[in-house]
Amino acid sequence: MARLDDRSTRRDRFHKKAKKEGFLARAVYKLEEIDTKHQVLHAGDRVLDLGCAPGSWLQYARGVVGESGMLVGLDRGPLQKPPPGARIVVGDVATIAVSELLGELPAFDVVLSDMAPDTTGIRQLDQARSEVLFERALEIAMTTLAPGGNFVGKLFQGPDFKRLTEVVRSKFGAMKIAKPASSRQISIEQYVVGKGFRAERSGER
Repeated sequence: MARLDDRSTRRDRFHKKAKKEGFLARAVYKLEEIDTKHQVLHAGDRVLDLGCAPGSWLQYARGVVGESGMLVGLDRGPLQKPPPGARIVVGDVATIAVSELLGELPAFDVVLSDMAPDTTGIRQLDQARSEVLFERALEIAMTTLAPGGNFVGKLFQGPDFKRLTEVVRSKFGAMKIAKPASSRQISIEQYVVGKGFRAERSGER
């Protein structure tokens, strides 16, 4: 019972903090910690946020990239409170055209993904679905990132965790694994950070 109480306290603390500071969700503190440690976002960046609802990651990104930065978010439905200046694309990440995400932009400097499957409680199934979402996010990142760009993607620990992180390592100058303090300790979620995208065919951009 003590462990359950600890989780509730942790959840309440970050939830209350987000509400007090005007953020749409407690998940903002995961990105804040990752960015503080790994410097994935910079002023003026063009940012794509996959699975962006309810919008707290876009809120945080706006604070870092400033008014000169460009924000694009994708989710299955419209946001109730989209951050100012963000272009929200409604669609399915599995089928969305990359051209629709880019719009008039030639490339993104950062691709973020906090996507997670609708969990079933069946560990192996949830892991497999997370891996599919992560692979798709990474595919979009490798298609849309400018040379030297950065990537952050959520991935549940499972059978393909090592394989997928090695793919990131092979495509970026540096790969790190992050477990933010605001993630519940029993959660199998991890965040894979790729910095310095190695574009294979720069002529595409």
